[in-house]
Amino acid sequence: MKGCILQRFLLLATLVWPAAGVTQIVDSHGKVIDVFQVDEAPIIDGILDDDAWAFGTVVADLHEIEPNEFDPPSEKSIISVVYTRDALYLSGRFFDREPEKVSAMTLRQGDYSPGDDSFTVIIDPFNNGRSGYAFDVTPNGVRNQAVYANVTNENWQWRGIWDAAARRDDKGWTAEVEIPFKTLSFNPNNQTWGLNVSRYIGRKGEQIGWVSINRKQNPAASGKLTGIKNIEQGMGLDVVPGIRTGQAKDYQLDESTTSTEPSLDVYYKITPALTAALTINTDFSGTGVDARQVNLTRFGLFFPEQRSFFLQDTDIFEFGRITAGDFSSSSTISKVELESGRPFFSRRIGLGAGGETLDINIGGKLTGRPGRWDVGILAVQQGDADLDTASDLFVARLAANVLEESSLGMILTHGDPISNLDNSLAGVDFRYLNTRLANSRSLEGAVWYQQSDTEGVDRDQAAYGFSLRAPNSSGFQGAIGFKELQENFNPALGFVNRSGVRDLTLEAGYTLYTALPAFRTIFSGVDFERIETIAGELQSQYVTVRAIEIERDSGDFGGFHYYMTEENLLEPFEISAGVIIPVGEYSFNSLCGGFGTANYRKLKIENFYCKGDFYDGTQRSAHGVVSWRPNKHFQLTAIIDVFDTELPYGAFFTRLMSLRADFAFTNAFYWENFVQYDNDSDSLGFNSILRFQPRAGREVVLIINHEYVDLAQNRSFTKVYGDINFKVSYTFRF
Repeated sequence: MKGCILQRFLLLATLVWPAAGVTQIVDSHGKVIDVFQVDEAPIIDGILDDDAWAFGTVVADLHEIEPNEFDPPSEKSIISVVYTRDALYLSGRFFDREPEKVSAMTLRQGDYSPGDDSFTVIIDPFNNGRSGYAFDVTPNGVRNQAVYANVTNENWQWRGIWDAAARRDDKGWTAEVEIPFKTLSFNPNNQTWGLNVSRYIGRKGEQIGWVSINRKQNPAASGKLTGIKNIEQGMGLDVVPGIRTGQAKDYQLDESTTSTEPSLDVYYKITPALTAALTINTDFSGTGVDARQVNLTRFGLFFPEQRSFFLQDTDIFEFGRITAGDFSSSSTISKVELESGRPFFSRRIGLGAGGETLDINIGGKLTGRPGRWDVGILAVQQGDADLDTASDLFVARLAANVLEESSLGMILTHGDPISNLDNSLAGVDFRYLNTRLANSRSLEGAVWYQQSDTEGVDRDQAAYGFSLRAPNSSGFQGAIGFKELQENFNPALGFVNRSGVRDLTLEAGYTLYTALPAFRTIFSGVDFERIETIAGELQSQYVTVRAIEIERDSGDFGGFHYYMTEENLLEPFEISAGVIIPVGEYSFNSLCGGFGTANYRKLKIENFYCKGDFYDGTQRSAHGVVSWRPNKHFQLTAIIDVFDTELPYGAFFTRLMSLRADFAFTNAFYWENFVQYDNDSDSLGFNSILRFQPRAGREVVLIINHEYVDLAQNRSFTKVYGDINFKVSYTFRF
């Protein structure tokens, strides 16, 4: 099919896009409290008996956010704020008329359970409505933290140093939070910060908060905290030495290696708004393994970044809103395709062409927000695998805040982590945001352009695109995006799933909050993606009719989807060993249905089943999750994905299974176990981590990995690889 898909569907987008006004939301943006500085900090133990809290400023006027925005909360909450020269402190007394029903099923530090009760603090130290941090604590004192990668997308992999404690009692539960100024970037001359707080009641699915817009809280939907002055970061220096010792064995070659490696990370606040970081002989052995994914497409997969050095200030390097987070979290549009076209993706660093781990000899980073600018510079020397020399890699990102909530920026990259070929890239982007529309609506958008330059290539190296999104949690929601990635566009430090294409994505749907006792929300909508070659020939098209998605007041959910797919194979596609789909155009449909139980339940179940055509054959697939938490010390989760495919050229059965067993002795000492198996590689992987974290920034870890392969394909597994590592790291703060 010929022609420009942008023109073909632009009219459709205008038909479904809502009219936008520009009315100021006074009752949301007008909330302000003044905070008092105390000389003696409260002790973080979850007991609200410290003298400091007598001077605390109470965050009043809380309202229900979910399910019925601005209704009175079902339970009373008292939240107070004070600060010292060194840290910001918050306390919460969360009353509950049924205290025995407070949901607190997770004890493992850093674990995230969306069904647990929690207290969340959002702060925007620059008071720009564009960036910030989120800190979350549960009744078991389990901490989670995030940095906003953009206004509506949090990165919960970030690891900032802070403290919190909580206690349960016959009135409900209490919490105390300490956020050191050493952990934050901020403008010392700015006495007004953005602030928001919320409480979540797991068994009711009820969120209570201070400020919200369209049932959302983020740096752009916050109140103001005034009176912040005379605060210090000390020297602003964090020194994190570490040492790892371990042994690895290749059982097929019968070769063992033993090593002991020191490492060093240094973070220095040049100013409170600008941080320099240095890493030497970086060790990532304590990072969890990736969850395996099933890939029945002819294109690559996307795995998120998990390494703490690269996650520090990761939001500054975001470009052009090229991320799956800019479409709705429940969207059926491929997350991989939405991520495609990123000029910088730190996961490319430290990995060879075959996915093997490469050493990072030394790396430096400068990040921050001085004045109206967002600045990010990263330089890394990566060890070689098969290359003649080590790779020197460089990224620079600069963005200026413009208008009320938008930004205009540029990005530069240089170096190729898997090749000796010279590669560089330059790009510019404009990111638009307006959270001040009529009826609590908001609008996000971006326009961007990139040009790569690869040695030996002199044409078709550009990429450009735009996106527009109305991220409304009730009523109409929609998004449209377009990008062209030319044939030779090659961001060597970025991510591209497929090139030489034009990609159009479109979302439209409506969420209805009902007054029915059995149902909280009902959603219906359509997701659309069409990918054509530059010449206008169809490559892939996906249409999902999200016929109905229902969430009950209890948190249980279910729904039905109808998928319509078109694929145009320009060359034969070996989808499984020995099963080759010939060149041709294919059109096939499938129907899917599923349900899931609420997150707070001790036994949580999810089940989705699909049946329909697949190319010129048939396919049945199922996804199942069973998670059992008999108490806060133990959690067992089993996940299985199966695909039963029959084609004229052969049949195959794809199976991916994983099992997690986590033991939390305390919220500082726990044992994680993760087993994965798939019958495509016929391999079974075992990862076990025994971790002790007495405080954030201090860690002792024992890591064991084993890899088994069913060489004879008779379910008789042979160990092919194993390693054991012991690691200690300690953060010194000055």
